[in-house]
Amino acid sequence: MFNLTGSVVLTLLFCLVCGGLCGTLNGVLVGAAKMPSFIVTLATMLILRSLSQYFCQQLGAELTGGGNSLFKMSREFASYDSLYGFGNGKLLTIPNVGWLLIVFTALCVYLSTSTKFGKKLYAIGSNEKAARLAGIQVSMNRTAVFGISGILAGLGAFLWIAMNGSCDPATTGSSFEMYAIAAVVLGGISMSGGKGRTVGILFGALGYTIIDKIIVALKMGLVTAKLEETAAHVVALSILLLNLRKIQCAFLQFGDWLVDFLQPCEIMMVIQ
Repeated sequence: MFNLTGSVVLTLLFCLVCGGLCGTLNGVLVGAAKMPSFIVTLATMLILRSLSQYFCQQLGAELTGGGNSLFKMSREFASYDSLYGFGNGKLLTIPNVGWLLIVFTALCVYLSTSTKFGKKLYAIGSNEKAARLAGIQVSMNRTAVFGISGILAGLGAFLWIAMNGSCDPATTGSSFEMYAIAAVVLGGISMSGGKGRTVGILFGALGYTIIDKIIVALKMGLVTAKLEETAAHVVALSILLLNLRKIQCAFLQFGDWLVDFLQPCEIMMVIQ
């Protein structure tokens, strides 16, 4: 969008809207279709990454910035310097992106602790059946959470472009989902839901980053790269196994929903 219009505002809106739509799609699949969230998000991530790589190779150089496998911001626009300067700028020795992190963390803390919406999310995570019996719209709230998550992911994509000026669909964001899981676990968040604080996620992410920086400082990156990848896959597999029963139930519910959806169609075909 930036290479097409040169507008920072339109680029930001495009990122937020696309992220929100993708997140809402995940929310509908999880909330309405009752599909497992872990499987849905992993599948859509791979699909969207593949589509990004395809379009990067098929679109013209004026849209991709001249790269065959890399999206680059065009330097022809005057707004390039302002956007890149914002992404790499500092205020009171703290990076601008760091200030945004503080602001959005505060907003998430307020949303989760001081609003009805946040209380409903804790209730759904703690006991979904009890929340539904209490009159909480479980599917709607789940879809809203995924939509908000998608919007924040779109904001993250915009900030990445502002900081780096380019994006490689094949490698950018690789294994970030595992880093997110590690930050959540280190922050004391219950993987079954209903327990934990947003501040805990922040400190979990900071702790993971500090560990990573220490590894780099000790020049152990080559030794630990495969270990980190293996550990991330072990965490993902553990989560999958711990939620295996829920996944089976979810697929059964999805099958029942699909049968109920297709049954009127079959009746109409028989009548015709």
